[in-house]
Amino acid sequence: MKTLPILAMSALILALAACSSTPPAKQASTAPKGGGYYLDDGPEANPPANLDAIPDAVPRAEPLHRFANRTYVALGNTYTPQTTRRAHSEEGLASWYGRRFHGKKTASGEPYDMYAMTAAHPTLPIPSYARVTALKSGRSVVVRINDRGPFHSKRVIDLSYTAAHKLGYLKNGSTRVRVESLDPAAYDTQGAAIIEGVYLQVGAFSSADNARQLRERLTRELELDASRTRLVLNGSLHRVQLGPYPSDDAAHSDRARMRERLDLNAVLVRRD
Repeated sequence: MKTLPILAMSALILALAACSSTPPAKQASTAPKGGGYYLDDGPEANPPANLDAIPDAVPRAEPLHRFANRTYVALGNTYTPQTTRRAHSEEGLASWYGRRFHGKKTASGEPYDMYAMTAAHPTLPIPSYARVTALKSGRSVVVRINDRGPFHSKRVIDLSYTAAHKLGYLKNGSTRVRVESLDPAAYDTQGAAIIEGVYLQVGAFSSADNARQLRERLTRELELDASRTRLVLNGSLHRVQLGPYPSDDAAHSDRARMRERLDLNAVLVRRD
């Protein structure tokens, strides 16, 4: 039997001056066989046609919420959220929540949007970002953590309706996943962590579209393997980078080729 995320008690959390809270314990009494979503919250009969086109969340540096990261109590258990962003990885069941909570406040105070790429997690910082990978299919999505829950012992994250759709488990209600936190300063917009090494940075754009166009041009005209090009979001800038290279000499060789063929200057950057 599944308990609700913290949506119904977010207003209480936002109003707290102390360092803990006790959310009301509500329960889902008719979850589908195997559990995973909430009472009267099954898949929509006529969902929007473009759910697959909704882009993943893009990690960016944001200040932590003033109240949503305080210690709290739910169903008799005490949870202490992370107050610094650090590496986090876990595996377990992911459930989802949808129309029953659409428009209601999340723990962050933001209205829940079942068509956005968001999620609820008991302890990851609010806001923060995570890559969620369905272990059976290998599909993955990037979501923004803006809510608390689930409080079921076997479930590690509640995804939005759209995020669950993209992972393919709406009808099943739950699926086994890996949850990995993402550092906005070390993340590419394709969902891969940036490994250590030498890179060439070709440009930095406030517009993601402009960055993608340059990346596509480099891949096409320099006949590069697409896996060696990436868009790195750092603050508000989308940085186009190539690499990693095995050595500075290898990077300098591509830098010279880029200048000669495309009249573009690149700078070496090193990630330790």
